[in-house]
Amino acid sequence: MIALIGISIAERLRDRGFDCCICFDDLSKHSKCYRQISLILAKIPSRDAFPADIFNIHSSLLERCGKLMYSYFGGSITAFPVIETINSDITEYIATNVISITDGQFYTNKRLFLDSCRPAIDSGLSVSRIGSSAQSKLMKVLSVGIKNLLTN
Repeated sequence: MIALIGISIAERLRDRGFDCCICFDDLSKHSKCYRQISLILAKIPSRDAFPADIFNIHSSLLERCGKLMYSYFGGSITAFPVIETINSDITEYIATNVISITDGQFYTNKRLFLDSCRPAIDSGLSVSRIGSSAQSKLMKVLSVGIKNLLTN
C-alpha cells in the first residue's frame, strides 16, 4: 500500500514538470508481506509460496516510472528498487523477477565492505542492459578496461 501511495505522489509531481526519485526499499519485504496477506485470504500460492500476481504488482510499480515528453511538461520519475538477498543468493524468486524488470542492477557485497573497499559494488554481478550506448564518446574512452581492473 505504501509503495502505491509513494508512486502516486511521484506521478503527481512528475505531471507538474518536476523530476522525482523514488526508492522502493525493500521490495523483498513487500513481497513477504503480500504473501502473508494472500495466504490469509486463501489465494493459491505458486513458486516459493508467493502469489502468482506478485510479478505483475512489481512490474506495474516500476512501469509507472519514466520521463514525459516536453509537450506533457517533461517531468520524470527515476525508481531505485532495493532487494535484500539472503546468503548472497540472487537467483531467488523475487530477486530474479525485479532484475528481469529493470535495466540493470548494482550488487553490493558485504565482504568487499568489510575489506574497506568502498563503494562495495561487486562488478562481476552488477549488470547494465543499457551499457555503453548511453555513454558519451569521452566516457567510453575513459572507461575502457575499468570494469576488468575492478573485477581483478
